[in-house]
Amino acid sequence: MKLPRDVPGTELASLLRGHGYEITRQTGSHIRLTSVVKGSEHHVTIPRHKHLRVGTLNAILADVASYLEMERGKLVEELLGR
Repeated sequence: MKLPRDVPGTELASLLRGHGYEITRQTGSHIRLTSVVKGSEHHVTIPRHKHLRVGTLNAILADVASYLEMERGKLVEELLGR
C-alpha cells in the first residue's frame, strides 16, 4: 500500500488520539505521544513538520501497528482512509 506524501505531523498526532494516544509533551518541533492501551506504556515521537517524509511516516505507523497488534495496512486505512 502506497503511503500519502502530504500528511502533517500535527494531523497524524490528532489521528492517533483515536487509538488511545495522548500528547504528553512537545519539545521544539517534536510531539511526544503516549499510550497505555495494552497495559504498558508506549511512546511515539512525531516531528511537527508540514509534510512527514514517507520513511518517517512508515516507521511511525509500523511501530504503532506493532504495539496495537494489527496490520500496518489496516491501521493506514483506519487513520488516513486511503
